[in-house]
Amino acid sequence: MTTSSPAPTSLMANAIRALAMDAVQQANSGHPGMPMGMAEIAVALWSRHLRHNPKNPHWADRDRFVLSNGHGSMLLYSLLHLTGYDLPMEELKNFRQLHSKTPGHPEYGMTAGVETTTGPLGQGLANSVGMALAEALLAEEFNKPDAKIVDHHTYVFLGDGCLMEGISHEACSFAGTLKLNKLICFYDDNGISIDGEVVNWFHDDTPKRFEAYGWNVIPNVKGDDVDAVDAAIRKAKQSDKPTLICCKTVIGEGAPHKAGSHDAHGAPLGADEIAATRKNIGWTSEPFVIPQDVYAAWDAKESGASVEGEWNRRFADYRAKYPHEAAEFERRMAGKLPADWAHKAQAIIAGANDRKETVATRKASQQAIEGLAAVLPELLGGSADLTGSNLTNWKASKPVRARKEGASGIQWGNHINYGVREFGMSAALNGMTVHGGYKAFGGTFLTFSDYSRNALRVAALMKAPSIFVFTHDSIGLGEDGPTHQSIEHVASLRLIPHMTVWRPADTVETAVAWTQAIEHKGPSCLIFSRQNLQFSERTDAQIANIAKGGYVLRDWSDDVPARKVILIATGSEVELAMKAVEPLAREGIAARVVSMPSTNAFDRQDAAYRERVLPAGVRRVAIEAGVTEFWRKYVGLEGGVVGIDTFGESAPAGALFKHFGFTVEKVVETARAALG
Repeated sequence: MTTSSPAPTSLMANAIRALAMDAVQQANSGHPGMPMGMAEIAVALWSRHLRHNPKNPHWADRDRFVLSNGHGSMLLYSLLHLTGYDLPMEELKNFRQLHSKTPGHPEYGMTAGVETTTGPLGQGLANSVGMALAEALLAEEFNKPDAKIVDHHTYVFLGDGCLMEGISHEACSFAGTLKLNKLICFYDDNGISIDGEVVNWFHDDTPKRFEAYGWNVIPNVKGDDVDAVDAAIRKAKQSDKPTLICCKTVIGEGAPHKAGSHDAHGAPLGADEIAATRKNIGWTSEPFVIPQDVYAAWDAKESGASVEGEWNRRFADYRAKYPHEAAEFERRMAGKLPADWAHKAQAIIAGANDRKETVATRKASQQAIEGLAAVLPELLGGSADLTGSNLTNWKASKPVRARKEGASGIQWGNHINYGVREFGMSAALNGMTVHGGYKAFGGTFLTFSDYSRNALRVAALMKAPSIFVFTHDSIGLGEDGPTHQSIEHVASLRLIPHMTVWRPADTVETAVAWTQAIEHKGPSCLIFSRQNLQFSERTDAQIANIAKGGYVLRDWSDDVPARKVILIATGSEVELAMKAVEPLAREGIAARVVSMPSTNAFDRQDAAYRERVLPAGVRRVAIEAGVTEFWRKYVGLEGGVVGIDTFGESAPAGALFKHFGFTVEKVVETARAALG
C-alpha cells in the first residue's frame, strides 16, 4: 500500500526518534536506542506496505505487526499515534506511568493496535509464527478459487536478544519447516545489548542459521535507507518461504555521543544529549510536538479505510456466493461459539456420564475432544512430539503439513505436530489464539510445563483463551522416574493470575473441564492422568456443580455420629478419598468428600457457595499427589494434607503410591490427627 508523503521520509523517521527520546526522558525510564535505530525500517513498512485501518484495529484481514523486541515499545506507540490510532499524545507523555495506555512493554488488550504482549524476548517472534500459521490455515479453509478473503502478512521486528533466546530456534525452525511465506521478519542487527557489544557473546552467522531453517534470507540491508528496506520487503513478498531481512542499524541513531553504544539501550539519553540530537538531526520542534506535514505524511486513516473498504466489497461478494462459509468466518473471527454450543456441550458431558468408564483421564480427554471436534470446526489441536501419549488427536483429525517441494503454502489440517518444542508450541498457541479464527490447544507431559512456563504466564497476562493440555501427572507416571514425575507443577500453575487449572477425577469431570476451557475467557491448563481412574456416580445436581470447581461428591451419612471431617481431593486421589469414607465411619468419623477439580474456578464462586461446600468449623484433610503447602489455604494449619514434598522414584505407579503414603490407612490416620 503506497501513500504519498507531504513530508520527506527523513522527517517521518525523525518524528519517531523525537517521540522516543522525549517520552523515555520524561518517564526517566525506557529504551530509546532501538526506536531511534529502526525508525527508517518502520517508515518503509508502515507507510508503504502495512495493510491496516487505525479506525478498526480488529479488521479481520489486516496485516499483523509484532514488536518482538518489546523493550523498544516507544517505536510502536509512536507509530500508533502518528498513523491515527486511538492513542493521543497525552498517553505518550504518560509513558510507563500508572494506568496509561503506554506501559513499559506492549500489552495486548490495553492499547489499540497492539497485537500481542511482548517483552520476554523471543516470544513475540514465536507468537508471530502462530499468527502466520493461523492465517495460512484460514486461507486454506475459507478461500475459494474465485474469492480470496484471507490474505495478509505477519511482520515482526526483532533484535539480537530475541535470537539469543532458545525459543527463537524452536519457533523459526518450525516456521521454516511449514514454509510460512506470509511471515516477514526484520532483524535489528545493531550489535549492541545491555552489557555492550554482542560480538563477545553472540557470534552466530545469523543468515546461514536461518537459511538452514529453510528461510528466505535477505542480508546486509541498510536499515537507515527507506528505499532499500522497501525493496527488501517487495522481494520478501515474492518468496515461498518465511523471510528474514537482516538490517544493519545503529542503536540510538542520531545521538551524537551515544549512538552505537549500550548507553543508548536501556536508559534516557539525558537532557544534554537530547538537545544535541535535535540539532544533529535538524529537529526543531518542542518535546511532544509534531509538525502538521509530518502528521499528514504518517496519517493512515484514509488509506486504511480504503483498503478495508475494498476488502469489505470482496467479502460481500463472497457472502453472496458462499453464505454458509461467510457466516462461519465471521463467527469464528469474532470469537463466538456456535449457536447450539450449550446444548452440544451438555450432550458431551452426558455422554461421558452414560459411558461410566474407568479409563485414564488422558483417554477421557481424547473422548471429549472427539465430541468437541464434531461441533467446533475451529478446534485446532497438537502435541510436542507426544501425540500418542497425550492423546490430543482424534479419529477425523488431519495433520498440518507443508506442501511438497516446489509448491507454496501448507496443506490444511487441524492437528499440529510441533516436534520437541514445548516452549515454542505454547507461544505459537498464544499467537494463534490472539490472531483469531481457531480454538487452539497443545499437549505435552506435565513436567515439561516448566519449559513452557513463560508462555503460560504471557497467556495469562493477555487473558488469551489458549488451552494447554498436560498429561502424565505426578507419580502416576511410574517407571520414568523423578525427571518425568511432576510434583510441584500443578500447585505452581494454580498460582498464575488469570490461569484456570483443571485436574479432573474421571470421564465426567474431564468433559466438564474441556467445555469450561472452551468457554473460558482466559487460558486453561488441563491436567490428565496416565493411569486409569475410577468412574464416580453423580446426580444431575452434582454434575452441574462440577463447573464451579469444587462440589460435594459424597456427603456425611445421617447414621454416623457428629464427629465430622471434610476430605478434599483432586484427580486420581478422589478415588482414594472415597475409599476412606467407610473406614472412617467405623471409627465414628463422618467424612464428606469434596472433589475439587479446579481450585481456581472454586475460588471464583460466591462466599455462600464456598461455605456450603466447605463449612467453617469442620476440620479438613486435602489429598493430592503433589506438594502439601498449597493446600494450607483450604485446610488451615489445624487441618491435614496427604501429599508429597520430595521428588519421586522409578517404579510402577501402584508401588509408588503405596511408597509415598497414598493409602486409605494414611488418609484415616491424617483425618484422625486433624480431629485431635
